[in-house]
Amino acid sequence: MIDAVLDGLVLVFQWPAIGFLALGVLLGIWLGAVPGLGGIIGLVILLPFTYGMDPVSAFALLLGMFAVTSTSDTIASVMLGIPGTAASQATILDGYPMAQQGKAARAFGAAFTVSAFGGVFGALILAVSIPLVLPIILAFNSPELLMLGVLGLAMVGSLSGGSILKGLIVALLGLMMSMIGYAEMAAIPRYWMGTTYLLDGLPLIPVVLGLFAIPELMELAIRDSSIARIPKEQTQGGGMLEGIKDAFRHWWLTLRCAALGTYVGMLPGLGAAVVDWFAYGHAVQSAKDASMFGRGDVRGVIAPEAANNATRGGALLPMVAFGIPGSLGTAILMGALLIQGLKPGPEMLTDKLDLTFSMIWTIVVANILVAGLLMIWSNQVAKVAFIRGHLIVPGVILFVFMGAWLGGASMGDWIACLALGVVGFFMKRGGWPRPPLVLALILGPILENAFHISMRVHGGAGWLGRPIVLVIAALVVLTLALSAWRYATSKRRPDGASIGEGTERNLTISVPLAFAMTALFAWAAVESLAWPNMVRQFPLTAAVPAAALSFAVLWIEGRDLRATLREAGSFRAVAAADAQTAALGRATVFFGYLIALLAVGYLFGQMVALPLFIAAYLWRWGGYGWAVSLGYAAAGWAFLYLFYGKVMNVFWHQPLLFG
Repeated sequence: MIDAVLDGLVLVFQWPAIGFLALGVLLGIWLGAVPGLGGIIGLVILLPFTYGMDPVSAFALLLGMFAVTSTSDTIASVMLGIPGTAASQATILDGYPMAQQGKAARAFGAAFTVSAFGGVFGALILAVSIPLVLPIILAFNSPELLMLGVLGLAMVGSLSGGSILKGLIVALLGLMMSMIGYAEMAAIPRYWMGTTYLLDGLPLIPVVLGLFAIPELMELAIRDSSIARIPKEQTQGGGMLEGIKDAFRHWWLTLRCAALGTYVGMLPGLGAAVVDWFAYGHAVQSAKDASMFGRGDVRGVIAPEAANNATRGGALLPMVAFGIPGSLGTAILMGALLIQGLKPGPEMLTDKLDLTFSMIWTIVVANILVAGLLMIWSNQVAKVAFIRGHLIVPGVILFVFMGAWLGGASMGDWIACLALGVVGFFMKRGGWPRPPLVLALILGPILENAFHISMRVHGGAGWLGRPIVLVIAALVVLTLALSAWRYATSKRRPDGASIGEGTERNLTISVPLAFAMTALFAWAAVESLAWPNMVRQFPLTAAVPAAALSFAVLWIEGRDLRATLREAGSFRAVAAADAQTAALGRATVFFGYLIALLAVGYLFGQMVALPLFIAAYLWRWGGYGWAVSLGYAAAGWAFLYLFYGKVMNVFWHQPLLFG
């Protein structure tokens, strides 16, 4: 065993493997930092290049890239409030508020330190756990995975906003959205609105970018300020070194979350999509004082970042040892394993054990290397928080819409991104948390498949009596109870009015949203009655309680709105005040720019639409001269042509005119 460990280390540091590892790390930094790219796209791009390479070099390149995207995705989460990948959703809750307070460098220092620790810890625990974890993995069948997903939804629904009911409703909305397209158990289309684009389901990347990126960019544009809401000279305790110290101050939290990430990562089907919420929920519930979570508490950055990096090592185990890819990323890695003529299973733990340990060492070295590089560079990245927002918005819009395009190369992706941007804006202004929707959209197909298998294998609901299921169900109840208790106690404190995701209060927006949700869930339930029993079971399980919860929120907030109207004397006065608070007028103009971008893209293509948007935005909205506007637009066109066109070989939209 010790010989295999040392042989694996030597293999990694031999040339050319170490060179390919360094190249993979640099590519991973870029792919993780740019919204809409991420490790999956990186694996797809790099996989063909591994043909003809020796196994150690091939996995040095692939794992070197894949392991670090969950570190570099912190940049977008902290600086822009956009989840760089699904693994960094929870980071935005406290990371982005820290950037708004001018403490982006501190958030980076803490995140990169614990990310390095989490990645190394996960890989080392993987090495130790190889002979021990088979019983754990085999104990988690479909019923246990289903309940673990429910626990994740309960955590994100109850911890990511100012209302537990709203969080749970949005989680159920995400589940319903995951059911758009053909059913898991039969070739029957559901909720597709007669649109062929939706037959394959709603793509994740346009949804995430629309929900998070567009509302945050619109806020930057409307405020005409930098990301940081205070001048740089007024920031205190916001440096990189302070963030590194935070990681060591909260070493016990880091250790617990890294262990959580490692072992959840070993469970096929869940992994990084849910573990950051487990870690964030654990941090909140174990904190003596949780009042600052959602306002820029560094513990809200440390917990998810330690956990999501540790999953990389954990997820590798079932793929290598048992041939069970737990996610799309590990499925591609298993394809690379087969390309190299290697077979997952006992051989990788006996004759090829040195190669298995070389993969583990690759993850260790990659995480240490990326943490060092990002700490060197991130002080410069953090300065972006103090740049005028008008210089940030058009460039990020280019990345957002091209990131959405990469999902399916269809104008439907742009329409979905923009439509979800409108929905995300109203959700944010109305106090409806957005993260639960994304997590539920990711977990929906997994949960539905596990639900049907559990019902069929156990002849109904008999699986509810399994011991591990009962333990997880108790954790779900405990999570909701603790969240309700924390919410009630925070309301009694003088400083109980919180800020952050899902805590804005705007009744003239929230009440119509509650009404729309109630009607939508009721329609979804009625629509499902026409389908066969196995197709409608899961939609009804989600839609009926969601309709009841939505009606409860509609009743409560409708009562509050009536009280507000009585005090104000007229609906017009309340609506005008709420519209001013939400900046509806300027928001409408901003969305008009994006609609024009979409129309020009449809008529003339992306290579015309995006540079034209950049120039028009800077000139008309930002107030810059023609030199800056045209120069920025020319740089945008060059980037589109060279990176997306030549490097990524994007299949461009064929414009209606001059195609």
